[in-house]
Amino acid sequence: MKILMTLETPFPPDKRVENEIEVLVSAGYKVHLICPESRKKLETQFSSFQVHYILPSKFIRKSSVGALRFPFYVNYWKKEIRKLLEVYNFDIIHIHDLPLIKPIYELKNHFSFKIVLDLHENWPGLLSVSPYTQSVLGKLLCSIKEWENYERRYLKKADKIIVVVEEARDRILSLDSDMPEIYVVSNTLNLKDKLPQKSKRTADSGKRIFVYEGGITWHRGLQNILKALSMIGDARGKVELWIIGDGSYLKTLKKLCKSLALEENVKFFGWQPQEKIFDLLSKADIALIPHIKSEHTDTTIPHKLFHYMYVELPVIASNCNPIERIIRETNCGIVYQSDNPGSLSNILREIIHNPASLDPYKKSRRWIERKYNWDNDSLQLVNLYRSIS
Repeated sequence: MKILMTLETPFPPDKRVENEIEVLVSAGYKVHLICPESRKKLETQFSSFQVHYILPSKFIRKSSVGALRFPFYVNYWKKEIRKLLEVYNFDIIHIHDLPLIKPIYELKNHFSFKIVLDLHENWPGLLSVSPYTQSVLGKLLCSIKEWENYERRYLKKADKIIVVVEEARDRILSLDSDMPEIYVVSNTLNLKDKLPQKSKRTADSGKRIFVYEGGITWHRGLQNILKALSMIGDARGKVELWIIGDGSYLKTLKKLCKSLALEENVKFFGWQPQEKIFDLLSKADIALIPHIKSEHTDTTIPHKLFHYMYVELPVIASNCNPIERIIRETNCGIVYQSDNPGSLSNILREIIHNPASLDPYKKSRRWIERKYNWDNDSLQLVNLYRSIS
């Protein structure tokens, strides 16, 4: 049985997609992937699956924001996918995220295949917190209401749906109870990867190292971490904040850091490969997830939570529903009210003066080993494919 996966971003890297392909190939499926060309294309060879790289023009890529009002983007993808269908006659098309389901569904009029829709995000929710949709031009090109209607209509065209967390499944069922079967396949750690076996933390230097890893956008809430650090008074000298990652909000964040006189307290590491991320995490004391609470963050789960839990870092996180649920269940950290730097500063101050208060939150790896891992989530993916084959 042949599967075509569609991915609108370059590959590699995408750990979720890599994990899914590995599982499906091991289960006996032949997997192809179509995606935009990656800068790493020439450095990477894939022996177990085939990648079809496409080269959308800059205009096509930029037109994706107005995909529902102007057909250039979806027509381009439809044309490229049709070419592959004519050659390979795929049995299943596995779509990564919402935008491409309409053009792919339209291809079913000419080809025989089933659709698995893999929702990494709450797409309308993500658009509602994206900076480019808030501008005058963005609002002309992209209507959140139109995406909500598109989602409600085309989710029902899939044969199976995948989401990353239970809250996302519940949201979809709240739109319409008559939905295709929904499987939760989360963004958990693959324990077969090269992961650190023990902490590299050194003797207490008197400073608490706080760490954040992931994308740097406004809705990730890092601005509130900086504001909270600026409010802790003399305790600031006992704190170092490590920010690992990149994104559209990085320049603004660095300006805020300078304006709050925090340059001596904050280190920006930029994008790092997973091995380096774990090396840095294992040297830190406390991990942060300061996401702004929204419909988007209340229905998604970040990889970083499971990374933090694996290295047994106590987690300080805002009260986004899935994150709060898992932190309460596993007792791996402290939850504070989102978008409230004052509340967060009180927590930081207490931790700095009383580091032993974090000791109860340092036993979370067992939850990764027993429950929140890719071995368990991959079973859901295999079960889905067995039910659709």
